[in-house]
Amino acid sequence: MKVTLVGTGDAFGSGGRAHTCIRLDADGRAMAIDFGAASILGWRRLGFSFNDIDALFISHLHGDHFGGLPFLLLEAQFVDPRSKPLEIVGPPGLRSRLAMAMESFFPGTTGIRWRFPWSVQELAPPARITLAGFDVRTVEVIHAAGAPATALRIEAGGKSFAFSGDTAWTDALLDISAGADLFVCECHSMAPKAPGHMDWPCLRKNLPRLTARRVVITHMGPEVLANVDAIQAESGVLAAEDGLVVAI
Repeated sequence: MKVTLVGTGDAFGSGGRAHTCIRLDADGRAMAIDFGAASILGWRRLGFSFNDIDALFISHLHGDHFGGLPFLLLEAQFVDPRSKPLEIVGPPGLRSRLAMAMESFFPGTTGIRWRFPWSVQELAPPARITLAGFDVRTVEVIHAAGAPATALRIEAGGKSFAFSGDTAWTDALLDISAGADLFVCECHSMAPKAPGHMDWPCLRKNLPRLTARRVVITHMGPEVLANVDAIQAESGVLAAEDGLVVAI
């Protein structure tokens, strides 16, 4: 499995980073996790085509994680024409939130005749689903988004990838990442600061409890970005960057 961290920024694009977006490739299939409002910038920089993506999973319903979907769908309609079907899966409420975003940004687009079939499936955690050949398992985490926020575990080709989504520490992360080849975990601040987000002291305290083979921190705010070198030297975790590719 190849993991490409397309966008690794927080909600405010700290450090000039694109919003959260992760691409997974395995066995000739590809799926994306999250596509925030500014994720299309990271997508463009890497020269990716949306035609490569067979499915898309949204971890939770905040704009920096799903707000770029209208742009991506319209690109596939008008700029880089797509013909194959697309399945979008996410928490309950995704269908209506996406429709509202489409109409707010580009009025009338919910009624256009699409050149490719696409659908939205709402999945309440905990759940399991096979999506474009990837086995996906979800658990609910601690992050207020008006709908359940989820962490994910995705397996394909004998490899496993886990993603915390946005969350404060919860022991559910121990289970979803257990033995994973790669665990991408948010780390927003250097001290408890924003409810529903991870801070470095809390994550550092729990690192010995994690059994994933590799841990990468992402969704970093300004304080964490300023301390990245020290964090990596102290702990051995890897700090994400837009465009980082990890083969597992």
